[in-house]
Amino acid sequence: MRSARRQGRGLLLAGLSVLVGLGQAAGRETAGPGAATPASSTVARDAKETKDGVGKKRRPRARELGIPFEGTPGRYNAITDVPGVEVGHTTLIRGEGKAGARGVVRTGVTAVFPHGKASARPCVAAVVSLNGNGELTGSHWVNESGFLETPVVLTNTHSVGVVRDAVVAWGNQKFPSHEFLEEPFSLPVIGETYDGFLNDIQGQHVRTEHVFAALDGAKGGPVPEGSVGGGTGMVTSEWKGGIGTASRVVVMPPVEGGAQGRFTVGVLVQANYGRRGDLRILGAPVGRELADLMPVGPKVPGGVPAEPSKAREHGRQKDGSIIVVVATDAPLLPQQMARLARRPALGLGRLGAVSYQSSGDLFIAFGLALPEPDSRGLLHFTALPNDQLDPLLQAVVQATEEAVVNALVAGETMAGLDGRTVYGLPTERLMSVLRKYRIVK
Repeated sequence: MRSARRQGRGLLLAGLSVLVGLGQAAGRETAGPGAATPASSTVARDAKETKDGVGKKRRPRARELGIPFEGTPGRYNAITDVPGVEVGHTTLIRGEGKAGARGVVRTGVTAVFPHGKASARPCVAAVVSLNGNGELTGSHWVNESGFLETPVVLTNTHSVGVVRDAVVAWGNQKFPSHEFLEEPFSLPVIGETYDGFLNDIQGQHVRTEHVFAALDGAKGGPVPEGSVGGGTGMVTSEWKGGIGTASRVVVMPPVEGGAQGRFTVGVLVQANYGRRGDLRILGAPVGRELADLMPVGPKVPGGVPAEPSKAREHGRQKDGSIIVVVATDAPLLPQQMARLARRPALGLGRLGAVSYQSSGDLFIAFGLALPEPDSRGLLHFTALPNDQLDPLLQAVVQATEEAVVNALVAGETMAGLDGRTVYGLPTERLMSVLRKYRIVK
């Protein structure tokens, strides 16, 4: 959020934060992650919005399974390891079968605040498009100014408008304008991926109160993953996907004349991309080894295969998308932040991603808050030398790779619109594949 002044004295920015996860509701019947159960047995019955994690046992994360990722994670191995970052989810799961008056809802909202929901300070930022078949509103101004002035909020493709309007309304309430001649003005950053295979996306079920709940509930600490928030109805490599996060701690080695310090890089993904056969984890061809349990259901435009044997005939002709949010407490200039924002592509490449023609692969990176102006109104920036960026660039690649795998292993089998079913990645079979290829013992 920002307020532009007619007198040209600069920008008053209102930052925002998010996270109230309305988690997967009570009454949900879910088959085991690897079970070849019919679609009708994996449904959310009369579900309602609830707090994230209430009555729900968390699945082991990828590193807890023993997958040996490179790098040293922070305390939570999440984007919230970066000081000040808060994340919130609102998860909407309701109805089953064909869309009726209420619809079959598998969607939500995820919000990321760079400096907490109580902060109104903008921060250094940059946006990069790997493939632009998607939406990240406000991105032009982020790159033009070099600053992020709002939270980053993620949802489904057809709910971008209502989420954008709700973020503006929330900011107007939390950061009202009091100064003479100050004009409220905001370009919120809202990202999307398409969840229309499982979710009644045409029903546009995300409402203002859902966005407010996510923003008001944003907090630090552990971040719920998988089928939560904006990731509720998402599909990754034709397994159940969604939200994933990871972090890396970087210690700058002593270099003569160079800066020293300990910094954190965090990544959060809303993963809804990829084809099964492309998926690799630490080099192992997981997608080819685990070729069964393909999504089931009638063919829809852009949908996933109806039958494994007819993948090309009935399979989705278009790939999905991924939004990657990168955060760091390392002091960087906007052009340096853009260099970090390009590196998620390499992490996705490690996983076998191609970034197909129809995929919306958009990345945003943000960092420290803008410094306060001095007595002359000048801003004094501190930044690492370019020669010392390598550990940070490496950390983004590593954290992106792990965040996507965290989204995969957190995903549980889900049925949605018209009984379409997407299976959760069977983690025991995954570990067997990694043992076969000597990735783990």
